[in-house]
Amino acid sequence: MPTDWSPALAHLRAADPRLVPIIDRHGHPTIAPRKDPVQSLARAIVSQQLSGKAADTIWGRFLALYPRSRFPKPEVILATDDKQLRAVGLSGAKAAAIKDLARHVVEAKVVPAKLSKLDDAAVTAMLLPVRGIGPWSVDMFLMFFLARPDVLPVGDLGIRKGMQKHFGLRKLPEPKRMLELAAPWRPYRTIASWYMWRLLET
Repeated sequence: MPTDWSPALAHLRAADPRLVPIIDRHGHPTIAPRKDPVQSLARAIVSQQLSGKAADTIWGRFLALYPRSRFPKPEVILATDDKQLRAVGLSGAKAAAIKDLARHVVEAKVVPAKLSKLDDAAVTAMLLPVRGIGPWSVDMFLMFFLARPDVLPVGDLGIRKGMQKHFGLRKLPEPKRMLELAAPWRPYRTIASWYMWRLLET
């Protein structure tokens, strides 16, 4: 079910008139809550520092290790031999990270059913201890899995480049400057960030 972001668009049009032509060109954001947080987090780990195509290929091979190519339960991931994970193209670090995620779920340090009910800070506190999940991965999870409206991923190069272009800056903005520039976008910085990515495509 698509999320109605009309209030966000109305706010952003008024708060930052430079966004109006970008909003008109690209329409409503395609951001909506998703199911299966563990699968989304595992996919984020696989995708780190890879092109979309390479990530899709490795993810497909990873799923093919399991019956009907379905994402496995955490216990099954923990029982998977590391050599099998390496054979599908996962680096040693990513294989270890996926297993650490599974271990956190099995030990109830990450409770998937609770994530959608926690605030952003509590989600961050629950996920950051997992190996291979850093601030960028948490921001992507908040934005694209939980569809939280007010996330500004200051560590994302695309957002930095988009803001540089949008605000006519001479160099890439640092996190503190990004937070200052994005203040008028609150409480819909997720949606404005989505348009920063779109701005780079045009």
